[in-house]
Amino acid sequence: MTDAAIGVDFATTNTVIAVREPDGGAGTIRFPTPLGGSAAAFRSVLAVLEEDHAIEAGPWAIEAFLDDPSGARLIQSFKSFAASAAFAGTSIFGRRFQFEDLMYAFLRRALERAGTGLPGRIVRTVAGRPVVFAGADPDEALALRRYSAAFARLPLGELSFAYEPVGAAFFFARRLQGAATVLVADFGGGTSDFSLMRFSRTGGRLRAEPLARSGVGVAGDAFDYRMIDHLVSPRLGKGGGYRSGGKRLPVPSRYYGAFARWSQLALMKGSRELRELKEIARTAEDRAGIGRFVELVEGDHGYRLYQAVSAAKERLSTAETAPFRFEAGGIEIAAEVSRRAFEGWIAPELGAIERAVEAALGQAGLRATDVDKVFLTGGSSFVPAVRRIFETRFRPDAIETGGEFESIATGLALIASEPEAEGWTAA
Repeated sequence: MTDAAIGVDFATTNTVIAVREPDGGAGTIRFPTPLGGSAAAFRSVLAVLEEDHAIEAGPWAIEAFLDDPSGARLIQSFKSFAASAAFAGTSIFGRRFQFEDLMYAFLRRALERAGTGLPGRIVRTVAGRPVVFAGADPDEALALRRYSAAFARLPLGELSFAYEPVGAAFFFARRLQGAATVLVADFGGGTSDFSLMRFSRTGGRLRAEPLARSGVGVAGDAFDYRMIDHLVSPRLGKGGGYRSGGKRLPVPSRYYGAFARWSQLALMKGSRELRELKEIARTAEDRAGIGRFVELVEGDHGYRLYQAVSAAKERLSTAETAPFRFEAGGIEIAAEVSRRAFEGWIAPELGAIERAVEAALGQAGLRATDVDKVFLTGGSSFVPAVRRIFETRFRPDAIETGGEFESIATGLALIASEPEAEGWTAA
């Protein structure tokens, strides 16, 4: 039996696992899909089924939910809860889950679905972690304890963590012919992370020196939220009022904050907040709008909303305007959205990303002209406004893209095979 070292990129939207190869390289495993075929990316989605409390993950979770929405609870983007002390667990069909239970259940099913793609006995695992965890007040130590608790329940050998952009940097470094200072920008669903590294080759061996790192807890999910907040929430009663004690009161905007994290929307079902919304609907000025909000949550339509937002956002990457259309149950919302409007909506997030890039350069004591290569990876790197942040600061010929799904996991597996891997891992 062959011993193996692997890299695990547990990301907000997709999870990828790479295996160190005998020649010292690394390659991603292929997961089978429900319809045949295979894919390197395994959707970071979990479904808890009411019957026997069975658990599914990835595309099988989505399939199980679509087959029986009332008998399954679909949870996506749950990585965004990792560093939240406010998340003390959730009850699903009468069963209590802590964050580490959700993460363990997801990873276990992912490994099972990988099947023979994971060769031999795993003796070492390097798992990715963001530079800055998602959330308003992230508790990094709490997140790492939860990560460690989940991984400890799996047969994955010695465990280390490495910053996700450092993994992407190792992936990118294979393209380098000589020494170079590289900025890696990794855009996930919940975080945007940046790493500056100096690469050189000595005697044919790649050497790397970390120069700086920075990050911010906003990325693709935050962009989604802005679109929902402008196109959908007003049709769900946001901005309206209701009567209580003879007074007109505004509908609390905090209910609509659930759209900021897809996992929050799924966990809203059966919550105190949903009961409050139902009570507000009785005297609301926009009773139909509040009713649509309740239907969206109770009908588990969050995944269909996610699909509608993703389709419009993807279209805006190549077109100046895009149709937005969301239909589920009795809810129908349609609008035309322009790229200019969308970029205005996400301006706060774009500003945060710009500041994080400047922070990395300042920490390293470098100017933009000192950077030889800029490697952009992750889904939100396709957003034109995000790309412009780098195109206006760095030389156009310095910017490269690629490996949107496999870069981090492959780099983590390469780190696992490094003789001095401890120098690249992080607490």
